[in-house]
Amino acid sequence: MNAAQDLGGMMGFGPVAPEKDEPIFHAPWEKRALALTLAMGATGSWPLDAGRHARESLPPPDYLTSSYYEIWIKGLTKLLLSTGLVSIHELSGDSAIGPGKPVKRVIPADEVPAALARGTRCDREATRPARFAVGDTVRCRHVYKTGHTRLPRYLFGRQGVIAGTHGMFVLPDSNAHGLGENPEWVYTVRFTGAELWGEGADPTLTVMADLWESYCDPV
Repeated sequence: MNAAQDLGGMMGFGPVAPEKDEPIFHAPWEKRALALTLAMGATGSWPLDAGRHARESLPPPDYLTSSYYEIWIKGLTKLLLSTGLVSIHELSGDSAIGPGKPVKRVIPADEVPAALARGTRCDREATRPARFAVGDTVRCRHVYKTGHTRLPRYLFGRQGVIAGTHGMFVLPDSNAHGLGENPEWVYTVRFTGAELWGEGADPTLTVMADLWESYCDPV
């Protein structure tokens, strides 16, 4: 879905102002927000893409007025409620009102560093030839839908050139909704600034985007 998180190329939101020497966390609670999100993701109660979709599907006024880790906590809350791991009554109270729902797994504290170092692999064995090759020209589709997608809105309908291939990876569009991994080839596609932003764009600008095969059509 293209919602509040999909702001690439939009005007009216002011300049991007990076914070000099920005700390990793601005407050102690942010550490817990990150830890809780990672810990619950490790239980296997939902796939990685479902977590991202939960955050990106927050109502725009809520998303745009929340800090980074506030968005994480609000996304986690949506997932906990939708999976029945917590009730709305428990969220508003300070204790459980019934027995906890079992989860698939729990990573012990002493195994967390190794688990984080391993990460979560999303690449899969290639089961079919790639549709595109380096040098091919493609055009991005218009993906207007309510479900999850990793195709940025500013690429809809834009033409680019395949600059690299990366094998097959889990398709977020289906995996986020429990519809299976359905892995596809992923390509790096190169776009010119003029193609994306018009004649007024910096003529030296190039944008590289990693895109799933179903996002692109041949030209």
